[in-house]
Amino acid sequence: MTSKFMRILVAATFALSLTAMAQTAPADNAAVPNAPSSASASAIPPATGTKVGTINIEGAIFSCNEGRRDLDTLTKKLEPKQAELKTAGDEIDGLKKQLTTQGDKMNEDAAGTLRKQIETKQKVFERSMQDAREEAQGQQGEIMQRVLGKMAPVIVKYASENGFGVIIDTSQPWPQGPVVWYGQAVDITQPVIEAYNVKSGVPAPPASAGAAKPATGGVKPATKPATVPATKPPASNPPKQ
Repeated sequence: MTSKFMRILVAATFALSLTAMAQTAPADNAAVPNAPSSASASAIPPATGTKVGTINIEGAIFSCNEGRRDLDTLTKKLEPKQAELKTAGDEIDGLKKQLTTQGDKMNEDAAGTLRKQIETKQKVFERSMQDAREEAQGQQGEIMQRVLGKMAPVIVKYASENGFGVIIDTSQPWPQGPVVWYGQAVDITQPVIEAYNVKSGVPAPPASAGAAKPATGGVKPATKPATVPATKPPASNPPKQ
């Protein structure tokens, strides 16, 4: 998943989650016609604190028990496609090697047929690679959206109860992200992960399933499923004789 797409997804999901919190709160003035409702204001705790905090939202999502569980499920789901692409890539590499080592011994028609075969298989491979990449990105995005939608209230509650007035996402390192430097003392990633694990009730996955450790401030987020199947695409231009 591209960094730009990830930032947009996180921002949009977080905003929608806060909006949902406001919309589902009880309307104190519902019985008074045309009275201004305080539901939106009371649903989200006011930022009365003065501290500035940071959170690695990607890390929190993919390091909490629920995120790790869903991530492992997706990774296993993608394994057959990765194996399929690897087989196709190996086949193309074998044909290219054949053309390189035997091309000068072939007649013109045979060499041309082999080059055409490589070109056709290459195009199919690249289309399949792109489709697999988009599918993986889409399903990874669904995990993020689902988990963050439930985690957002936990982030807001923790920040409000601990005197934070501003929380900044550090998922993307500077200069892609806005934060040049920050200390561990202001990072709330790990406490939010722990609080969300309690709220979700999802048990920790087996050690083999969640290979990545929970991310904390300054540490890269937990390993995500490869958005591009783990297969090195063969060179796009077959060798010519």
